[in-house]
Amino acid sequence: MPEQIEKIRQQALSDIGRCRSEKELENVRHKYLGRQDGQLTAILRQVSRLPEDQRQATGSLANRTRAEVEQAWQKKKAGIVNAGATQAGYFDITVPGTKPATGHLHPLTRIRLEVQEIFKSMGFMVQEGNELTDLYYNFLSLNFPENHPAMDSYDTFFIKEDPKQKIELEKRQVMRAHTSNMQVRIMEKNKPPLKVIVPGRCFRNEATDASHDHTFHQIEGFVVDENISIANLVYTQKVLLSKIFGQEVKVRLRPGYFPFVEPGFELDCSCIICGGQGCSVCKRTGWVELIPCGMIHPKVLESAGYPQGKYTGFAFGMGWSRLAMMKYEIDDIRLFMGGDLRFLQQF
Repeated sequence: MPEQIEKIRQQALSDIGRCRSEKELENVRHKYLGRQDGQLTAILRQVSRLPEDQRQATGSLANRTRAEVEQAWQKKKAGIVNAGATQAGYFDITVPGTKPATGHLHPLTRIRLEVQEIFKSMGFMVQEGNELTDLYYNFLSLNFPENHPAMDSYDTFFIKEDPKQKIELEKRQVMRAHTSNMQVRIMEKNKPPLKVIVPGRCFRNEATDASHDHTFHQIEGFVVDENISIANLVYTQKVLLSKIFGQEVKVRLRPGYFPFVEPGFELDCSCIICGGQGCSVCKRTGWVELIPCGMIHPKVLESAGYPQGKYTGFAFGMGWSRLAMMKYEIDDIRLFMGGDLRFLQQF
């Protein structure tokens, strides 16, 4: 086999020396160094089948030969490339270079920053939240009863736990279903007056369609002080929506049930994509549900340790994915997370 290796080495170096183009060089590389059909590659594969007393010497020789051929190939390629550059002729150094491609903000990031600035202009502070939380802060502290269907696995992502360990219900770990999981956490550490928003990702075990996804983006907001009323809630949301869309928008309040508010509402916005005529985003109704909201339930204020009857407040949660869909006239929420550059480069 050493004689065979030497013969391949001489032939390879000779073939490399005769090459006059990069295409010819690539053919030579494939012939001798290719991963599938290369002659030296085939030799190296046979080393393991040699008698034990021949393997080391033969394998070392084959590796040295491969390195020598590779080095000669690289040197020849550099020479061909440099020769081609010299033959290209005059190069005008005053010609502007090619501008490198630059990135830009994702549409969801843009809408989040815009919403945050609007709320900050109204005196709200921005807080970060825990994506991994427990049942107490995600549900129980928000007045969800222990048998509420939202706590079933078909609606919420639970973290797999050791079956040998007995874990209390309120300490079971889940991926947060809403950014409201930060509401009591923040109240416990701060005294009123409070004006807070909490933007972040949420997770729900549901099928995806044009207006729903298992991972979505939401902003929780709440205000707590003395003498807060529904009028404060409505005014805050109208200011937000008019600034986001740059125009006066039609809104409506519908009664809605949420354990952590009383009374509770669904604030709908006239669909800007179809002008209220009906489309896949608004489910052919002409209205898009944007902001579940209401007055904070006394039980939630009690969970935060606030004196009974002293404070009132309102809370709301909005999906800024849907805000982005309305603002940029996007008809499918799945486009945001699809990674299609043809879509993202439009923003």
